[in-house]
Amino acid sequence: MNKQEIYDFLTHRGIQYETTEHPAVYNMEELAQVDLPYPEADAKNLFVRDSKKKNYYLISVKGDKQVDLKAFRKRFETKPLSFASAEDLMALLKLIPGAVSPLGLLNDAEGIVYFFIDQDFIDAPGLIGVHPNDNTATVWLKTEDLIDLIKDHGNPVQVVSFE
Repeated sequence: MNKQEIYDFLTHRGIQYETTEHPAVYNMEELAQVDLPYPEADAKNLFVRDSKKKNYYLISVKGDKQVDLKAFRKRFETKPLSFASAEDLMALLKLIPGAVSPLGLLNDAEGIVYFFIDQDFIDAPGLIGVHPNDNTATVWLKTEDLIDLIKDHGNPVQVVSFE
């Protein structure tokens, strides 16, 4: 799904959302320059794979957090992890680098990418900001709505605490 298809899909599903259009951003530093209505709810999204290229993970954390992939590996008993290639990102989620988003999981036809989301997004106000599969906008929606969409699509979802 592209940006407009995401908007149409959310509307069709009856999910309330708000959109902030902005110049294309490719990392959290660039996004920090954008005037966002809910900067505390903005997500940092990492698309990683194991060393055998058998398991892929999309990890969403609050924008100010770091993810220690070695600690993640140990905690969830995965093989060594590294960032997935741009080719893997396009093949599995139909996204380009800089546009990684949990909404990209809706393009994962086989539902094989594991989604890990930071528990902090569940806590009040329960809001998350993610790209609509395009890095020229941020969609703000309830975290529970996002999780339900991903689960309904068939991807495994795990809510976890990240330090």
